[in-house]
Amino acid sequence: MRKLLLGGIALTLLLSSCSKTQNPFEISKQHIGLLTDSTQVKDLNSVFPNDSIVKFIAGDEFLGNIDNIEIFEKGGKKLLKLTPKFALDSTSVISSVQVIDPRYKTDKNISSISTFKDIHSQYKISKISNLINSVLITVNEINAGFTIDKAELPSNLRFDMNLKFEPTHIPDNAKVKYFFLNWDN
Repeated sequence: MRKLLLGGIALTLLLSSCSKTQNPFEISKQHIGLLTDSTQVKDLNSVFPNDSIVKFIAGDEFLGNIDNIEIFEKGGKKLLKLTPKFALDSTSVISSVQVIDPRYKTDKNISSISTFKDIHSQYKISKISNLINSVLITVNEINAGFTIDKAELPSNLRFDMNLKFEPTHIPDNAKVKYFFLNWDN
């Protein structure tokens, strides 16, 4: 009986020492804090119990518009902007997340206030897309997209829509305008 009791205590200590609390601001390929790529809209209150959740309802369900959900701290600071896969469906999962608050960081310290140099030095750039007013940097390793305003680029690169951007075209100090994760796979 005594060995069983000591074994139970040892097992309890082992299991309790192995548990790790989730950093609420950690970004990885499949989660941001406690929010995961399989979190349903109906579960957002349990994922963000201390924050305010604002759901915008467009009012016309027949158009199929996706309504964004914004997460705010109780003090009013905007943290994240979530886009569900399906509008007006509480069982829908989140398809993309725009990261707004700079406290949210990847394990390589990339956040919404990073520069192109920060991203390029930490991750392999999967693709660079030339958009009308911006350049989209895609990093498949973390399912992330980083938008850089073309105003951050040299003037000779801003207006050529046929230009195939290379990492050398983008200045190291170019600031990220938008940082988002895409879970729509």
